[in-house]
Amino acid sequence: MNNKKHIIIFLLLAIVAVFFFLLDIFIGAVNIPFSEILSVLSGRTDPDEPASIIILQSRLPKAITAILVGASLPVAGLLMQTFFRNPVAGPDILGVSAGASLFVAAVMLSTGSILGISIFNTASIIISAVLGSAFILFVILSVAHKLKDTITLLIFGIMFGMAISAIVGILQYYSEKGALKLFMLWTFGSLGGVTWQQLIILIPVICMTILIIIFYSKKLNLLLLGEKYAQSLGLNITRSRYFIIFITAILTGSITAFCGPIAFIGIAVPHIARMLFKSNDHFILIPGCILTGITILLMCDIISQTPGNGGVLPLNSITACMGAPFVIYVLWKNQKMNRYF
Repeated sequence: MNNKKHIIIFLLLAIVAVFFFLLDIFIGAVNIPFSEILSVLSGRTDPDEPASIIILQSRLPKAITAILVGASLPVAGLLMQTFFRNPVAGPDILGVSAGASLFVAAVMLSTGSILGISIFNTASIIISAVLGSAFILFVILSVAHKLKDTITLLIFGIMFGMAISAIVGILQYYSEKGALKLFMLWTFGSLGGVTWQQLIILIPVICMTILIIIFYSKKLNLLLLGEKYAQSLGLNITRSRYFIIFITAILTGSITAFCGPIAFIGIAVPHIARMLFKSNDHFILIPGCILTGITILLMCDIISQTPGNGGVLPLNSITACMGAPFVIYVLWKNQKMNRYF
């Protein structure tokens, strides 16, 4: 019976996600007739036409980026919550995104460049963001051996993230105006700056990483039973920890590199997926988080378009307005959520 319900929910989420994907392409600051958009997507319009350029070089890559972000950050958040057995663990709350921002700031503010078209610049941003995410996760992991209380560990992660933000502030103070302006725009979070050349790198990285973690679902389920019990069932705890760190660093680092730090999606979406599917099975939760995250990110991107104003709101403002109240709700109902951990 549960399998049928899960299939129905998956289908509904997929349909809603496809609808928002098409809506995200149709809606924008520039009004383009519906028939002309269909003509562009079907290839009947000259690629040099303004409508084709807007659709193919701006809206379509942005919508695809929203799919990648919506699939990546919730899975990373789910891994963090499973790893720490904490319902409010996530890449941004525990300072992982801040670590990525620190390393990216060191690259961008020192070189005065940002996500250039060249592969070298793109690769340097990706590598720095992944290394920053991995660095923070390794620090948290080392501290986790001494701090058994999850609330204390959570507070440590928040304080550590604030300390990193202070270091980033110092880098900003001594940086050039041009580099500072570009970095500040990057920190707002945006899906519109990703080009097709960058998607060629991002798509296989995200798809392969998520595919690997899906095959790892059974071992993630064992972690929910407790480390000692999971180890008695043959799970290598040390190897699993480093595996989760590596996967979370890739997902968070790569997305942060291209789109900037996007808040609350990694924390809120896994809980929404749990509520929808009423399951703690990662084989169900991982695809559930992916579809739920894609739907929410596309919706946030549509809201940020502000049709008719000719401008775009910062994506982080939209995700924070939607995610922060839900995180507060999770904290308020923490006792009910404990059955998942």
